[in-house]
Amino acid sequence: MARPLNVAATPRLLLVNGPNLNLLGIRDPAVYGTATLADVEKIAVDAAAEAGFEVRSIQSNHEGVLIDAIHAAREDCAGIVINPGGLTHTSVALRDALTGVALPFAEIHISDVNAREEFRRFSYLHDVAAVRVIGEGVAGYASAVHALTSLLDRPS
Repeated sequence: MARPLNVAATPRLLLVNGPNLNLLGIRDPAVYGTATLADVEKIAVDAAAEAGFEVRSIQSNHEGVLIDAIHAAREDCAGIVINPGGLTHTSVALRDALTGVALPFAEIHISDVNAREEFRRFSYLHDVAAVRVIGEGVAGYASAVHALTSLLDRPS
């Protein structure tokens, strides 16, 4: 896949965590486990480093902040790993940002959204994501990073 013109010497991924993911380890541990957001970020950083990538992380409960970070990724990132949280099921704007920057991205969900409430089964991102990882717990972040970096390493 083509990389943006200004990608750093060490390729970078943007890790995006959406609303309420700052509460990891506190919110509903029976569903999301006891790992914290810091744990998730370390998992992604370590997995990316194995593939020769850096990670820039952002978490926000505000959709516009996430969209601005996705837009900025065009300048220096090769791809995006995103857990959009509840925005998965509601945000056309987030989908438009991701398709607009034309960077490959991995959609990740800690829980098995397909085994939960009906409204969680729909994703605005599913058909445009290069990679989807669902229901692997926080270890899914490493799976998403590995799958995405594998795609990025393929010759154009």
